[in-house]
Amino acid sequence: MGLSKTQRKFRIRRRIRKVSFGTAERPRLAVFRSNTGIYVQVIDDNKGTTLCAASSRDKDLASAKGSKSEIAKLVGKTIAEKCVNAGIDKVAFDRGGNLYHGRVKSLADGAREAGLKF
Repeated sequence: MGLSKTQRKFRIRRRIRKVSFGTAERPRLAVFRSNTGIYVQVIDDNKGTTLCAASSRDKDLASAKGSKSEIAKLVGKTIAEKCVNAGIDKVAFDRGGNLYHGRVKSLADGAREAGLKF
């Protein structure tokens, strides 16, 4: 019998994390997508710390109207602004086992538009 959807996603996530590693110069931009929201963190894996984070449930974005993809794009712009203010301009993108499509792609496009490079 084949893998379930969650087992397949976990296997892909482990494969991605083998090569995606965040440093102080180029931290990892980790994306978590649930059915209702999207969450993103910028992580320095050497120290094991989260440098900045944003989500669709933040106070300023919770009242945003639009489709899930439009809200994901706003989250991408928000995290990029926080990163630029913290002096981070380059990140390694970790899609977290999700396909680079839909909300994940919208988040990445929003972050790129706001000045983040990956």
